[in-house]
Amino acid sequence: MLTYAQAGVDDEKTQKSLKGIISLARATFEFRKGKIGEPKEDIGHYAALMDFGNFYLAMTTDGVGTKILVAEAVGKFDTIGIDMIAMNVNDLICVGAEPVALVDYLAVKEPKAEVFEEIAKGLYEGAKQSGIAIVGGETAVMPDLIEGFDLAGTAIGVVDKETVITGEKIKPGDVVIGVESSGIHSNGLTLARKLLIPKYGLDYEYEGKPLWKYLLEPTRIYVRPVLELLESVEVHGLAHITGGGLLNLKRITNYGFSLKMPQISGIFKLIHENGVPLEEMFRVFNMGVGFIIVVDEKDKENALETLNKYYPSFEIGRVTKDKGIIVDNYGVKF
Repeated sequence: MLTYAQAGVDDEKTQKSLKGIISLARATFEFRKGKIGEPKEDIGHYAALMDFGNFYLAMTTDGVGTKILVAEAVGKFDTIGIDMIAMNVNDLICVGAEPVALVDYLAVKEPKAEVFEEIAKGLYEGAKQSGIAIVGGETAVMPDLIEGFDLAGTAIGVVDKETVITGEKIKPGDVVIGVESSGIHSNGLTLARKLLIPKYGLDYEYEGKPLWKYLLEPTRIYVRPVLELLESVEVHGLAHITGGGLLNLKRITNYGFSLKMPQISGIFKLIHENGVPLEEMFRVFNMGVGFIIVVDEKDKENALETLNKYYPSFEIGRVTKDKGIIVDNYGVKF
């Protein structure tokens, strides 16, 4: 049995360690008080929101994580740019913002033109899928600090004040819709790598596909379906199921959830078969559902019709009055 913490990523310890930084960061809000770009303290969960008069500017930052180590191991770099952009824009849309632009940060041990060219292909494809412009960036060559390379970015989006999604409209009885993931995305790779690669190797064939392909499958970008949905349906809540798995639902409401998740398959089945407990699986991975939308019962069919034009989407549960997240068909409760 191996947990995320045992693999080297202790989320609880990380959150405790971050408290001091978060506290000091919040103290800086006063520097913009009453000025253009004043941060909104109680609005925004996946992305920070700043007041620009008639609209909010949304901002988020994220990277590819240890998925890069898999890319380095197999010498395939043309998809990780998609992952970096996906991790940012999928967070922006959770507040109803339309992603607009991104700047990237690439830190390397040594510059390699062929690697840069491959990374650029992924960045272009990610930008194309999400409709954003890559307006700048920074490349840092640091042989004394970096062993291979790291790729991260910061993205901005815009949302009208009257259409911002905060989760405050979520109520018991609301329908929870799950949108299928493309696989492991860019979360939990430390656990997956340390569990599977030493035992099987990256070329191990599982259900007709080598392990490295499962691990490098690009993170799905949900911008287009969600933006179209926002034009036609009153959405109560949006959640990117990223690091933390289903616990991300606690970011958008204090109400609870009663869920029925899809059958465990693909990379998640292999991880579970190798000893990761069910509760840990749902706490770390997206488990086949990369994005969640909460709507009123009356809007369910319209929402599903719109979403299914893009990716397989299905009702997975309801919002409950009682707190906690219950995965009924797997007996898991948070």
